[in-house]
Amino acid sequence: MGQCFDVTAGTVEDGNGGGEREGPTEWGGWVILVHSARTAVAAVTSVLVARMGLPEAYWAPITTIVITQSSLGAALKVSWQRFVGTALGAVLGAIVASHFEPHVLVFGASVFFLGLFCPLALADRSAYRFGGITLAIVLLIPRAGPALETAFHRFAEVSIGIGVALILAVIWPEREDTPLAENVNNSPRKTNGDQGKLNEFPPSPAAPPAIADERS
Repeated sequence: MGQCFDVTAGTVEDGNGGGEREGPTEWGGWVILVHSARTAVAAVTSVLVARMGLPEAYWAPITTIVITQSSLGAALKVSWQRFVGTALGAVLGAIVASHFEPHVLVFGASVFFLGLFCPLALADRSAYRFGGITLAIVLLIPRAGPALETAFHRFAEVSIGIGVALILAVIWPEREDTPLAENVNNSPRKTNGDQGKLNEFPPSPAAPPAIADERS
């Protein structure tokens, strides 16, 4: 039998009456296209700016992709934590690398103390994670120059990535839509033409009426 596609609902109905399944509009193709183009433009812009004088420019687009948000308000919150965490990790990494060899115990102790310093700077756990990444790069990756130079380069590259992400949120804001996974999880379940809700228990059957004893 044939199939009928409902444009408004984004579903395909089986001609045999076997229910409906999701169609192309459920995936929000235009939203995905715009989001992908927006992210690609931001990443390319970030790496081009960082290549003007930094040795490892790839850290700038990594930061841009991580913190790119649909609106300026959301981007500011993520960017601030990334900025504070990177600054703390770079400073601590430069100090430790200037006085100690890159031993695993030194690295572990540095990560521990970084976690204690973050609350003093009013930074949350996401800033701690970003700072830990910077700290690991400064302490563990072999370098030719001084530790202070390496820390400055990481901080500059991350700052470029943050700046590009914030500018993008201003000049090219994106409509905030419900993620695809949430749309699928929250979509109504349809069976035999009846629409219900997910995770809804069926009503308990009513008790059968009492039958009077004919002999009484």
